[in-house]
Amino acid sequence: MFPETRLRRLRQRRIQPLVRETELLCTDLIAPLFVDETILKPVPITSMPGQSKIPLGEIARVVKRLYDAGIRAVILFGIPQVKDSTASSAFDSDGIIQKAVQSVRSTVPDMVVITDVCACEYTDHGHCGIITTDGEYPDLDNDRSLELIARIAVSHARSGADIIAPSCMLDGQVQAIRQALDAEGFSNMPILSYSTKFASALYGPFREAANSGYSFGDRTTYQMNPANAREAFRESEQDFSEGADILMVKPAGFYLDILKEIRTLGIPVAAYQVSGEYAMIKAAAERGWIDEKNVALESLICIKRAGADLIITYFAEDACRWLHEKR
Repeated sequence: MFPETRLRRLRQRRIQPLVRETELLCTDLIAPLFVDETILKPVPITSMPGQSKIPLGEIARVVKRLYDAGIRAVILFGIPQVKDSTASSAFDSDGIIQKAVQSVRSTVPDMVVITDVCACEYTDHGHCGIITTDGEYPDLDNDRSLELIARIAVSHARSGADIIAPSCMLDGQVQAIRQALDAEGFSNMPILSYSTKFASALYGPFREAANSGYSFGDRTTYQMNPANAREAFRESEQDFSEGADILMVKPAGFYLDILKEIRTLGIPVAAYQVSGEYAMIKAAAERGWIDEKNVALESLICIKRAGADLIITYFAEDACRWLHEKR
């Protein structure tokens, strides 16, 4: 009790670093990158200041810059020339992601390359798999989509990806991908599952960047309801039981309670600080309402404090520079 106990004793400036409970490192951060097959030079993303869509010919240079800055992992999203109802460009051996992985692997061999495994960027309807019209409304056909997602995953593994990251929120996605990878000789390929991905309103800037808006309905029949915490845990628990090597919560900042719970499953956990979270900080900073550097770093340290081992963030390169400056 006060005055015998004075918690401020350990808040003296020289002592603070000795008792800091959580440390944010460059190696905690994963940089998301959009590789666009339809462009020849970088195209700024208007709703995500500081971010651009990158042509295939530039991706190795960008990844090398990130590596030199201290980033050790990237996650790649592809924007194809051709979209159709079966997402055929997603598993094409000459597809945009397959070529991008090969380019990065040959130029920056020590960078960890994660590939997003989904269909929304590759379908002409913008949903994350094969559509069925058997019910009252068009919807995602879960089991037929599993075959598609497994095929995409294998094609990414063949191209040289280090980690496969399915983001489509299909029931049984990890099991289907694991079986397909093992059957093709990729038993050592880790799966980073978007195991708890919410049907969030924070994805708008991403959809602009990836040209992945949907033409009908929404994604609430396969992505998580933001109101449901127990179901969110069950989603990650199911992917854990199917053999996921890393679990993920998306978005990050609004769902730290979920992140903390999923941490109890005992395997590495990632969190995705999504485009809307990034855009809000950037917009407020541009108006002079907040300090971008300090707010961004605070948001990232809080995500790590809640239990994230890895953080996918559009602030990755800036944050790494800021961390070096602090030292």
